[in-house]
Amino acid sequence: MRVDFYHLEQSSVERALPPLLERVIQARYRAVVLASSPNKVEVFADVLWTYNPNTWLPHGTEKDGRPADQPIWLTDCDENPNQAKVLVLTDGMISEKMPSFERCLDLFDGNNSDEIIAARKRWSAAKSAGHELHYWQQMPSGWQEKVD
Repeated sequence: MRVDFYHLEQSSVERALPPLLERVIQARYRAVVLASSPNKVEVFADVLWTYNPNTWLPHGTEKDGRPADQPIWLTDCDENPNQAKVLVLTDGMISEKMPSFERCLDLFDGNNSDEIIAARKRWSAAKSAGHELHYWQQMPSGWQEKVD
C-alpha cells in the first residue's frame, strides 16, 4: 500500500483537501475522508460545496445517506461504506482499516508542532508495516515531493 504524507504549510486542510480529492476523482477512484468529529465532517462537506463555484465534487455524509452511491464519503467513523480505494486521514486520525485501501493520503498541519510529532509517529508505524511511503511538502509554488 502507498501512503502519502502531506505536510501543510501554506494552507489549511480545508483548502488543501478539495484539489487532492479532485485528483482522486479524476483518476476514477472513490475516497473515504476520515475526520475527527461530526462537526468537522460538516465543515468538509460545506467546503466541498463552496470552494470553487465552477467545480463540484460528488460527496456525501451519514446525514445524506446512501454511502454506496457516494464517490467521496466524509465520516468520523473508521469505515469504508462506498468501497473506496483511497483513504484520506485528517486531524491526526488513524484507521484500523488502512490496509484494506490501495492508497492513503495523510494530511497534517505543519504549523502545529503536536501534529508534526504525531505525523512522525504515523510515518514510523506505516514504515514498520511495510508501506510504500511518500512525503509531500507544501511550498508557495505547490506540492514538492521530498526524497530521502
